[in-house]
Amino acid sequence: MWSLSAWRRQRILAKHPIADDMWQRVRHQLSFLDGISAAEDQWLREASVLFLQDKHLTALPGVELHQEQRLLLAAQAQLPLLHLGDLNWYQGFHEIILYPDDFLSPQRHRDASGVEHEWDGEHSGEAWQQGPIILAWPGVMASGGWEGYNLVIHELAHKLDMLNGDANGLPPLHADMRVSDWAKVMQEAYDDLDRQLDRNPDAETAIDPYAAENPAEFFAVTSEYFFSAPDLLHEAYPRVYEQLQLFYRQDPLRRLKQLLAEDPVYQAHD
Repeated sequence: MWSLSAWRRQRILAKHPIADDMWQRVRHQLSFLDGISAAEDQWLREASVLFLQDKHLTALPGVELHQEQRLLLAAQAQLPLLHLGDLNWYQGFHEIILYPDDFLSPQRHRDASGVEHEWDGEHSGEAWQQGPIILAWPGVMASGGWEGYNLVIHELAHKLDMLNGDANGLPPLHADMRVSDWAKVMQEAYDDLDRQLDRNPDAETAIDPYAAENPAEFFAVTSEYFFSAPDLLHEAYPRVYEQLQLFYRQDPLRRLKQLLAEDPVYQAHD
């Protein structure tokens, strides 16, 4: 994951064990992890410890950050990497800054006529190129379910995107994937969403309309949906789901369908 030697990895895990009851409380709060295998659960548990040793969490005044909350964030951050192999996917940043609420961030945009506009926008998260990730803590705590929202995955998807340079909706693809396929599928879905909003800016789109901001946001939002509302993403844009399935090497929709078919708790709420 970070090119750690096996010895160093085991040393960190031995020095920072997670109590079984604490891990179960974390898992209980993250329903979108339901249905993962025992081996996947063990990997995620260990990867969360290693993530917290590699990244510094800076809690601003107003954010209470105990070990359980730290693990809650780390488990969400590591889920996208579950089957991506031991590569340094989260390189280029070492800090996550946690705000007690949404924050104002300077924004700049040059319109088609060349006029530059500046304003302060209210955000719940930001990912900076070669810089930290900023998260509003309420957004972190609201993430982890099957509701189509996950602030942690959204911002870390931007970091995956930035591995190729500026965020443009194209993360580094695997050798068995074709850039042309990815670009065609993503562009067609992005254009479809954009057309819906051009016709009606208040349209109730199948996925968050924020995805139509630009290709980078489309990748981040669809990554959110891939893990937290795979049924909605697959219904709206099945080919986008297929590309993300190839990239993340996971199939959350299969897990969700199996839970709905076999788990009495899920059947009761279906």
